[in-house]
Amino acid sequence: MNVQILESGKEDLRDGRLFYERQGGRWLGSYFFDTLFSAIDSLAIYAGIHERHYGFHRMLVPHFPYSVYYDIEDEIVSVYAVVDNRRDPEWILRHLQAMRG
Repeated sequence: MNVQILESGKEDLRDGRLFYERQGGRWLGSYFFDTLFSAIDSLAIYAGIHERHYGFHRMLVPHFPYSVYYDIEDEIVSVYAVVDNRRDPEWILRHLQAMRG
């Protein structure tokens, strides 16, 4: 399967990277980015095995309290959001609803 990160997911990744750079410097931001991209890349093989939450498949990310929300259509995995699990669940729901339009 092909994996694409939608603009909304890219914005979430940028926000997460900036957060971790402020916390621990550039190396931590880079480690966050590398970890998230490795997890997202794995969707080419494992897409569809994750439980659905808020209408999306949700993959928990190792080493960071983040989830990747994605959907599959016509053999294309679309990453809609990359969300910090420590956020208010109502915020997460609103964020994901905005992705569906």
